[in-house]
Amino acid sequence: MTKREIAEVAVAKLEELYPSVECSLIYSEPYELMIAARLSAQCTDARVNIITADLFKKYPTLEAFANANLGELENDIRSCGFYRTKAKSIKEMSQQVLNNFGGEIPNTMEDLLTLSGIGRKTANLLMGDIWGQPAIVADTHFIRITGRLGLTKDTDPHKVEKDLVKLIPPEKSSDFCHRIVQFGRDVCRARNPACGECPLYEYCKYHQKQKA
Repeated sequence: MTKREIAEVAVAKLEELYPSVECSLIYSEPYELMIAARLSAQCTDARVNIITADLFKKYPTLEAFANANLGELENDIRSCGFYRTKAKSIKEMSQQVLNNFGGEIPNTMEDLLTLSGIGRKTANLLMGDIWGQPAIVADTHFIRITGRLGLTKDTDPHKVEKDLVKLIPPEKSSDFCHRIVQFGRDVCRARNPACGECPLYEYCKYHQKQKA
C-alpha cells in the first residue's frame, strides 16, 4: 500500500475508534487554550488541567495575565516545570495579543509565530481548534505513530508536519491529530504498545520490524 492509502485507512479507523474527539486541554476561551498549550511543553495535559483549574479562576481575563506579577505567576505554575520561562512568555504573549491583535488570537501561522513562546505545534493547535483551519499538530504521539505506520521517516516536528500535510485530507487533519493523541495514550504507547488491540496492526511498520 502507498503512504496515502495507509493514511486514508488510519483516518477511517481512528474515526471509528474515536467518533467524537476534542482537545485534551480544558479551556473555555481561545486565550485559555493558548496559555494551556504553552504550559503543556514538557508537561502532561493532565497536570496542565490541574494547574489551569485554579489559574483561570485567579486570572479570569487576558488582561489579568498581561498585568500579572511575574513572580506570583511563576509560583502559580511552578508544578508544570520550566515555570520561569513559561510565566514570562505567558505574560508577554498576553500583552502581544492585546496590543498587536486587539485581544483576539491571530488566525494565521505567520502572526501566531510572532507570539512569545509559540512554536508551530501550538500555532497549529490554535489554528485547528480555535479557527477550524487545517492543522497538523506534530507532538510526540503524532511523530511516534506516523513513524510506526511508515508515513514519515523524520522525527523533526516541522518535517513530520510537512510530510503529513501531503497525506491527510485538510478538513480531517485537526481531528485526526486529536485522535492520534488519544490512540497513543490508549493503544500505541511508546513503551509496551498494545499491538493485539490495534486496528492498524497489519499496516504497522514497527510491528513488522519487531517480527523480523
